[in-house]
Amino acid sequence: MTRRIKRHRQFELNLTIKDDGFAKTPRDSQRNWFLNRIVKETSEELLELDRLASGMVRGSDHLIDLDRAQGMLGDDDIMEDWQIPVMEAMASAVTQQGGDILEIGFGRGVAAGFIQQHQPATHTVIECNHEIAAGFDQWKSQFPDSDCRMITSLWQDCLHQLDQYDGILFHTYPLSDDEFIDTVVRDVTFAAHFLSAAHQHLKPGGSLTYLTNEFDSLSRAHQRALFNYFSQFSLSMVSNLDIPETTRDALWIKQMLVIKATK
Repeated sequence: MTRRIKRHRQFELNLTIKDDGFAKTPRDSQRNWFLNRIVKETSEELLELDRLASGMVRGSDHLIDLDRAQGMLGDDDIMEDWQIPVMEAMASAVTQQGGDILEIGFGRGVAAGFIQQHQPATHTVIECNHEIAAGFDQWKSQFPDSDCRMITSLWQDCLHQLDQYDGILFHTYPLSDDEFIDTVVRDVTFAAHFLSAAHQHLKPGGSLTYLTNEFDSLSRAHQRALFNYFSQFSLSMVSNLDIPETTRDALWIKQMLVIKATK
C-alpha cells in the first residue's frame, strides 16, 4: 500500500494506492515522481478554486427545461448576451486562414455575423431548430454578395452532406437532460463528442473552435481529448465578461478560454 498526504490549513488531501501493481514503473523513483506530482497538482487546483470561488456569479443549476430542438425560443434561451465577446473571439480564431467555414448552431446569428466580417470564401451553417433556421434568409440579406447556405438538420444527421472546411465553429447545446448529463456533467467539454467529426471534415491545417467553458487553463483530460484528433492547439482568454447573477448558463466565472485546435 502506498500513501501520499498533502496538508493545508483549509484541507487535507489523501491518496491511497491499494494495489502495488497499479501505475507500476520500471523504477520506484519514477512512480514516486508521478504520484507526488498528481497530489501536488490536485492540491494547487483546490487552492486556485478557493481563490476563484468568491468571483463566481450565482447562476443556475437548471437542466433542460425547454424544447431546444424545435421549440419557440427567446433570445436569452438561445444565447445570453454575455457570450457575444466570446463569439467574436471564436469567429476571429476560426477564420484566420479564410477559405471555407462551417458553423454548427446558427442561434441568433451573432457568430455568423462575426464570421462574415472576415469574408470567408463560403459559409455553411447547420441549425436543427426550424423556427430559428427560418430567420436565416433575413440574416443573409445583410450579406448579398456572400456565399452562405443553411442546412436545417441535427449535425449528426447531415455529416454525409458535408465537404472539407478550413475552419469549423461549433456552438450548440444539449437537447435533453440525458445529453446534458452525458456531454456536460460527465465529459471534459460538451464538444468532446464532436471532435472526431470535426477532424473528418477539416482540411489539413484546418482549425476548430468551440465554447470551452474553461476559465484559466485546459484540464489534462481535455488536452488528451484534443490530441486524439488534432496536432496542436492555441488558447486565448476573453476577460471581464458581463455575466449577470441570474444567468441560466453553465458558466459562473467572468472569463473564458477560446481555443483554436489545428488538424
